[in-house]
Amino acid sequence: MFLILQGAVSLGLLWAFLALAVHLSFRVLERPDLSVEGTFILGAGTAASLIYAGLNPFFATFAAMGVGALGGFVTGFLHTMFKIPSILAGILTMIASWSIGLRIMGRPLVSLLRIPTVFTFLENMGFSNRNAVIIFGVGALMVMGTLLYCFYGTEVGAALRATGNNQQMAKAQGVNTNAMIMLGLMVSNGFVGLAGALVAQQRGAASLDIGDGAIVFGLAAVIIAEVLFPVRRFWVRMITLVAGSVLYRLIIALVLELGMPPTDLRLFQAITVAVALTLPLISKRIGKAKGRRAS
Repeated sequence: MFLILQGAVSLGLLWAFLALAVHLSFRVLERPDLSVEGTFILGAGTAASLIYAGLNPFFATFAAMGVGALGGFVTGFLHTMFKIPSILAGILTMIASWSIGLRIMGRPLVSLLRIPTVFTFLENMGFSNRNAVIIFGVGALMVMGTLLYCFYGTEVGAALRATGNNQQMAKAQGVNTNAMIMLGLMVSNGFVGLAGALVAQQRGAASLDIGDGAIVFGLAAVIIAEVLFPVRRFWVRMITLVAGSVLYRLIIALVLELGMPPTDLRLFQAITVAVALTLPLISKRIGKAKGRRAS
């Protein structure tokens, strides 16, 4: 049980960057972004290829963020400039990212076994691989989460949040909403690229199927955080997203440990997200029913 918990925490911390990204596009911008699975592959493939070529793993990780942001730019450009619906624009970017990722890697799989990664310096200090991932994940989330929170508090961040809250009102206040949408999608997919880079280094390989189910995971982490931790303060909400990511990884680990076939995992993920999405409505109806009985 301890190993299951340790593994879930280590993976959940890395995937939490994806939860932060999905929250930005899905909740802050109110733009469902399906390019996530594609930019996750781009981030993983870019980092793995650069590390395999002998470049510094930290440089490779930041490069993966940049490539992910470029994917978000493409989605935003298609959506804002050509008026393609955001969902369709994300699907187009996701499809294109598969081929681009294959071009970047040059093969379906790039192995990082026995090659230094961002976790290696902690492992050289005597920490196990999982503990090194946990320590690095906590530190990286504190740094990147703080930067993201500070960004939300800037004038540009406020304009971005206003665009998601009421685009027409933001436009009436002189906000360039198209630019805000593109910026938001770039920041979001930059975090997705970062998540892909870190997950690839933790796995010891990057492959074309590494991003499968990424959007489902991100949505599940966001919904679980909102259902279990209904908070209003923005910085607390960001912490609950990390908790939601860890809890979701723990749920997956437990059901697999209990004997659920891996082939049924996608079905389980879909059911989990569907149940989480309906919980607020169910609780609301229960509250109304109790109110009627009381009256």
